[in-house]
Amino acid sequence: MSTLFSRIINGELPGRIVHRDDLCAAFLDVGPRTLGHTLVVPIAETDHWIDLSAEHAAHLLQVAQRIGRAQLEAFDCQRIGLVIAGYEVPHTHLHVIPTNSEQDLRFDLPGADLGDDPDATLDRAAEALTAVLAGQD
Repeated sequence: MSTLFSRIINGELPGRIVHRDDLCAAFLDVGPRTLGHTLVVPIAETDHWIDLSAEHAAHLLQVAQRIGRAQLEAFDCQRIGLVIAGYEVPHTHLHVIPTNSEQDLRFDLPGADLGDDPDATLDRAAEALTAVLAGQD
């Protein structure tokens, strides 16, 4: 059975995809820690990140770095956090999170306030991130 992330990558479920290549996709988290929180996910369903080949893991990290550089420009933040937890969905995913403190990386705290229209807020965040990524090419 396909994971939630595979269904997003395959277009079966909506997602705000900001990057896609032959090995991975990156899309905004719908329950973000902070605005711009992005997941970098391998196309191949791999439950645990330690099961990725070294080359595939390196590629995911390179994409996460690219996303992080764009987040620094697109969102008002001091640093970019990277978390690989693996509990939420049985499909490897790197959380790339714009941060202003370590509190922003705590998954046990409430996430970003998306306002009265969360979809519009996430759409604007995706547009901002996509625009910066396009300028990097």
